Amino acid sequence: MEEASHALFRIGPLEVTGVVTTMWAIIAVLALVCYLATRNLKEVPGPLQTGAELAVSALRNFFEGTLGREHAYRYLPILGTFFVFIVVCNYSGLLPAAGHAKGFQVPTAALSVTAGLGVVAFFTTHVIGIRERGLGPYLHSFANVKPVVLVVLMLPLNLIEQVIRPVSLALRLYGNMSGEETVTEQLYEIFPIGAPLIMQVLSLLFCALQAIVFTMLLSIYISEGLEEE
Repeated sequence: MEEASHALFRIGPLEVTGVVTTMWAIIAVLALVCYLATRNLKEVPGPLQTGAELAVSALRNFFEGTLGREHAYRYLPILGTFFVFIVVCNYSGLLPAAGHAKGFQVPTAALSVTAGLGVVAFFTTHVIGIRERGLGPYLHSFANVKPVVLVVLMLPLNLIEQVIRPVSLALRLYGNMSGEETVTEQLYEIFPIGAPLIMQVLSLLFCALQAIVFTMLLSIYISEGLEEE
C-alpha cells in the first residue's frame, strides 16, 4: 500500500502512481472487450457475445429486485459499470505481480479510488432522484415529516445521512480490500506454503462479494430516491 503513493511520473502538476496506471490498464482492457463483444452482433452469438449477454442479463435480473424491471433496465449502464469496474479491480489483486510491481497496484485497495467511487455514487443517487421526481418534490422529501415540528430535528439528520452513505460505501470497500491484502501478506510471511493458496481461493468469492455489496447498496439508495413518500 505504501508503494501506491509513490509517483511513477508526472503529467504537469499531476502525479501518476501505480494505482492510476493500473486503472488505465483496466479501463483499456474493458473497453477492448466491450468493443469486441459488440462490434458484430449476431443472432447466433459467438463465445464473447454470449458471455456479454449473460453478464448483462444477470446484472439486470439482480437489480430488478430493488429497482423494478423498468428502472433496472434504465439504470443498468451506470450500475453495471460500477459492478464490472469494481469486480475487475478487485480481481486484479489476485495476479502474481499485484502490489509488488512498481506500476501495478490494486485500485480498490487505495482510499482515493474508493472515495472517488463514493462521490460518483452520491451524485448518481441524487441526479436520478431529481430526474425522476423533479427538483422541488425531491428536495421536499427530505423535510416531509409529520408532525411538522419534527422537521427541525429530522431535516439535518436526513442531510447528514446522505453524506454518510457515500462515505460508508468508500470506507467499506477500501477497508475490506486493503485488509484482505494485509492479511494475505502477513499469512504469507508466517505460513509461506499453504495459507496464501487458501486465501487466494477465498478471495475469488470475497472480491465478487465486495462488488455485489457496493452496487446493491447503491441500487437501494437509488430506489429510495425514486419513492414518492
